[in-house]
Amino acid sequence: MLSFHGSHHDGQPALKLKGDLTIYTAAEARREIPARMAKNKSRILDLAGIDELDTAGVQLLLWLKRDLASQGSTLALANHSPSVVDVLDLLRLTAVFGDTILLSPSEAGSRHGS
Repeated sequence: MLSFHGSHHDGQPALKLKGDLTIYTAAEARREIPARMAKNKSRILDLAGIDELDTAGVQLLLWLKRDLASQGSTLALANHSPSVVDVLDLLRLTAVFGDTILLSPSEAGSRHGS
């Protein structure tokens, strides 16, 4: 299940996603995310609540980025959850999105086996 909530990031309107962004939720997310982003005039997706991300979810994020770029706007991803970071690292897509990814010291240590 995936839920959508209005939020703010660095004083800007954001759309916070919570749950799984996978093949099972991608169709709903493709309808809901653009509509909700337009409604609250947001270009930021807060991904802190994403528990699982698969390639269908990644494709959706890539589509959103391309769609906004075609409209002369940008998509920013914020507060990447560890699941999001793992998938973007695995697919070597962190640079494609160009967003700063910061992990807390405990998350960084657990990811490197410390």
